[in-house]
Amino acid sequence: MLWNFKTDRPIYTQLLEQIQMRIISGVYPPGSQLLSVRELAAEAAVNPNTMQRALAELERMELVYTKRTAGRFITGDMEKIEECKNSLVIAQVEEFCERMKQFGLTEEEVELLLKKQFEVKK
Repeated sequence: MLWNFKTDRPIYTQLLEQIQMRIISGVYPPGSQLLSVRELAAEAAVNPNTMQRALAELERMELVYTKRTAGRFITGDMEKIEECKNSLVIAQVEEFCERMKQFGLTEEEVELLLKKQFEVKK
């Protein structure tokens, strides 16, 4: 899976978000082992310290844990993964709604647009 970075936000934040997405989407299944910090950093083409910072934050969030000599693993706590997913979804919905308000759209107009969009995707 490719790592995509934009210049509008810190790389550390984007790494954190992309790893979270990989966890909640199942790319990194619960209980699976992550590559080492150096391997992940090389894969993402970032400084290992930056990757370490993102992984440390994921540990703080309890999405990742470390086994002393074995490496880092994805949590098996499905509630924690679901909690992360819900948090990310709510943030996206709030951002989307705010943008739609900036466009001057009403709730009904947004609802109609969403229905049309979902019909197109079927």
